[in-house]
Amino acid sequence: MKLPGHDAMARRADEHVVPTRVLLPRRVVDRPLRQVAKRLAMAMTVLAATVFIVWADRSGYHDNADGKVDFLDAVYYATVTLSTTGYGDIVPYSDPARLVNVVLVTPLRVLFLIILVGTTLEVLTERTREDFRLNRWRSNLREHTVVVGFGTKGRSAIQTLCATGLKKDQIVIVDPAGKVIEAANAEGFVGVLGDATRSDVLLRAEVQKARQIIIATQRDDTAVLVALTARQLNRGAKIVAAVREEENAPLLRQSGADAVITSASAAGRLLGLSVLSPSAGTVMEDLIQQGSGLDLVERPVIKAEVGKSVRETDDLVVSVLRGHRLMGYDDPAASPLQLTDRVITIVRASPSHVTQSGHLPQPNQRSWKDGGSQA
Repeated sequence: MKLPGHDAMARRADEHVVPTRVLLPRRVVDRPLRQVAKRLAMAMTVLAATVFIVWADRSGYHDNADGKVDFLDAVYYATVTLSTTGYGDIVPYSDPARLVNVVLVTPLRVLFLIILVGTTLEVLTERTREDFRLNRWRSNLREHTVVVGFGTKGRSAIQTLCATGLKKDQIVIVDPAGKVIEAANAEGFVGVLGDATRSDVLLRAEVQKARQIIIATQRDDTAVLVALTARQLNRGAKIVAAVREEENAPLLRQSGADAVITSASAAGRLLGLSVLSPSAGTVMEDLIQQGSGLDLVERPVIKAEVGKSVRETDDLVVSVLRGHRLMGYDDPAASPLQLTDRVITIVRASPSHVTQSGHLPQPNQRSWKDGGSQA
């Protein structure tokens, strides 16, 4: 067994604690520098408009220094007026000038102040909006899928789930790398930034309400800790995990995983099969890849197939699931088929195999047969 002790793993997990945050997908906004430039341009526009107003009616203003108002005095008055400083050395004394200050200059002053404090207001508004979105997301999230790790394995698993009709808003990704979560957000997924071996991180992903959990971490010991924590928080969820070493698979099953995929041994078997029979290796690789060539599909038995043997169905059935028992196509107990059975078949990959609801059409439908039921 290559796994270290549980205490050592826990200490290492504590040493790599990262800040925990829930990041919802958002629309692309302007860069900060561009936003600052826009605000500065707006402020300068308001200032220029005020200077023009004062300069156009300069005869209605009085300067305590020399009695006259030139262009520099107009700029000075506009600046101190918009900033609410108001030294009082230049004042409007004519009725038209005072009316213009009330009707035009005062609204411009308010607009100028709004632009100056706009960044702070935007931050507060954005935070309030984000809190509202987060609370609404938590309240509406049910029966979702939590994917721990957004690397090659995690991405491939998500692609397969989305190909069967699972919506992106029903997938939550947990990863300790900020850039990875940003990439997940860019693709439309909700991301939780943090260490999935910690229960508070999984709780932020609402794992207690999840229907299924996929563990696709880089390390086997991390996968074990995640499985232990996830199973403790959710007793009924289906947990599927990937490990590198086959000898660690039993420990992961004992930790609560319902199914364990050994990536290293699977790749090794595929390599060996490709050496012995390149054609057989090509077929296996075709079955593994989603959306091209051949696909493995699990579907319910239809009424027309009840009472028939496995070989009498229109599709190429490889296994029969009866209750919790999985039987091969050549198992005598698999035939005759029962209405409550589910069958695993090989079909030709086609977008028509998946409906919008995520369910596969029955084999007596035209779309199923056109997809190559004799794969």
